[in-house]
Amino acid sequence: MNNLSSKILKKIDLKLALKEYSFILIGTFLMAVGFVIFIAPLKLAPGGVYGIAIIIHHLYDFPIGAIGISLDIPLLIIGTLWLGSRFGFKTIIGIISLAAFTSSLEFLYGYEPLITLPNSNLPDPSATFILALCGAVLLGAGLGLIFKSRATSGGTDIIAMILGKYLKHVRLGTLLIVVDSIIVLGTIPAFNDWTIPLYSWLVIYVTGVVVDKVIAGFSGCKAVFIISDQYEEIKQTIFKELGRGGTFLKGEGMYNRTEKKVIFISLSRKQLPQLIHLVYQIDDKAFLSIFNDSETLGEGFTSLREKALH
Repeated sequence: MNNLSSKILKKIDLKLALKEYSFILIGTFLMAVGFVIFIAPLKLAPGGVYGIAIIIHHLYDFPIGAIGISLDIPLLIIGTLWLGSRFGFKTIIGIISLAAFTSSLEFLYGYEPLITLPNSNLPDPSATFILALCGAVLLGAGLGLIFKSRATSGGTDIIAMILGKYLKHVRLGTLLIVVDSIIVLGTIPAFNDWTIPLYSWLVIYVTGVVVDKVIAGFSGCKAVFIISDQYEEIKQTIFKELGRGGTFLKGEGMYNRTEKKVIFISLSRKQLPQLIHLVYQIDDKAFLSIFNDSETLGEGFTSLREKALH
């Protein structure tokens, strides 16, 4: 029995490892496409090591992938010496695969803008916004998959972590924004064009939004608190009409100190209008507080086990 359990666990571990490394490779490929085909031809530098690589590429014509890995590896070594070996093998795979995919696309595709002016190799200014947006979505999707595999993107994340070791009162996210913003501002003296940092900040923002969506999921549930004296009837109606369970929470009115039972329920967006209508039919004086719930795990929703091993 122990041998059987051991074999099952090994099989699960292997399957999980294959999934995680697949996420890293798919993620770094998407990022490479975003950098080479969409971001770099516009001279945008959305922070990070590859933002620096894009600036150096346009100034001195060095390959982006080669610059990226030549900056990433020293940062990884410095981070390991300064912070300890917390980055792991998966981060190393991410760094190498991103450089490899970027260099391959540079060789196969080149540095031509995707949309150019007629009879010219120059990017079409009217297409800059949509190209930057597409690039940001690809970067965010790629980074999100890397983070889902429990790896990191390395690069300027390591600089922010080192600074955070000494600036303990400053949040890591704030330090990362500062570091990336310095890189973005570096495009002004490099290219003498204020539109480039503005578009670069747009790319950073959209990338962050997409990363959050990829990690949290796109399902989008709603969390609802219901306060009503008719809580028993509302409970039965939720069971019968919506097929959902919920939780009773103990509450107390602030004004008259009376005890209240609060119903807490998570449900899909499409069920929310029905819930509101059902509660109104039972108690038109009920109080509902509705929150966006990016993801709900557990019975009736995404499996917690599936998510933990995703």
